[in-house]
Amino acid sequence: MKFDMHCHTKAGSIDAKVPLDRYMEILKEKGFDGMLITDHDSYKGYRRWFMSGGGMRAAAKKFTVLCGIEYDTRDAGHFIVIMPGGIMPPVLRLRGMSAKKLISVVHMLGGVLGPAHPFGTRSASAMFFRKFKKNPQLMEKMDFVEGFNTCESREANMLAVELAKKYGKPCLGGSDSHEERYIGMAYTEVEGRISCNNDLIKAIREGRITDFGGQVREQTAKAKHKEAFYSVWGFKAYNRSLGFIFSPLRKIRSLRGHH
Repeated sequence: MKFDMHCHTKAGSIDAKVPLDRYMEILKEKGFDGMLITDHDSYKGYRRWFMSGGGMRAAAKKFTVLCGIEYDTRDAGHFIVIMPGGIMPPVLRLRGMSAKKLISVVHMLGGVLGPAHPFGTRSASAMFFRKFKKNPQLMEKMDFVEGFNTCESREANMLAVELAKKYGKPCLGGSDSHEERYIGMAYTEVEGRISCNNDLIKAIREGRITDFGGQVREQTAKAKHKEAFYSVWGFKAYNRSLGFIFSPLRKIRSLRGHH
C-alpha cells in the first residue's frame, strides 16, 4: 500500500490550507492508498473530519486515513508520532515536552516515533540540536526516520537515509504538504494491508516498509527565511519558553487519561 506519511490539514494546522476530504481526493487521483495526518501538536483535524462522517467517506472510497501528530519538542525539534488506535494523550497537544520525556510517553502507551526531517530546517530538526549531538544514543530509541521530506534538500534527505542506515531504522517518506500543489510528492510503500494505526505500528516494528522517496520541491522564499539566524534562534527560544510555561498544565492533563 502506498501512503503519504506527512500531511497537514486545514482544520488541524494553522499554516495548512487543504481540507482533509480534498487531501484524500488528490492522493487517490495520484494512486495513493492512504495518508497519515501529522498536524502540529493537534488531533483536531482528524477528530473534526471523523465526527463529520469522514470515516465512512474514506471507507466508501477504499482509502485509509491514519491519525498521527507532528510534535514540537523544546530541545530536539519535530517528531512524527503514531499512537495505537483511540489513544490521543492530552500531553501531545501541549508542545514543548523534552525529547526524552516524549520517547517515554509514546513507548509507554504502545506508540512509535521518529525524527521528522532530521537534517532539515535548523529550528525544527533533531540533528541540529545539542540534545541529539550530546546524546547520540537517543537515535537508538527511535522507531523510524523520516528519510524523505519534499520540503527539504536532496542533501538533507541523503543524510537522513544515512542516519537511518547507521542505526538500522526504517525510513518513511512524506510530502509535509500544507498546500495542494505539494500533496503526494513523497510516498511510503508498506507490505500488507494497512487499515488502522495498529496495522502501521506493527508494520514499522516488523520492518515491512518496502520503499520510500519522492520529488524535492523548489526552494521558496519562506524556506530561506526559516534558515535565517533570527528565525532559527527565535523559534528555539519560543519552543523552550512554551515548554516551561506548559509544564504544570501538562502534568495535570496527563492525569486525566490517555483517550
